[in-house]
Amino acid sequence: MALRVIKLLLFLAIVTGISLLGYSFFGDMSPNAAPQNKSVTLNGG
Repeated sequence: MALRVIKLLLFLAIVTGISLLGYSFFGDMSPNAAPQNKSVTLNGG
């Protein structure tokens, strides 16, 4: 029983490490901010 828990914890630690590694490479894939300028006409206001 204890060996099964240790294997589970080891597996979770490995999956967490892989997840953090993937996030460190691909976590900041948001596009660069660019200024937006567009005129808007509101009817009746």
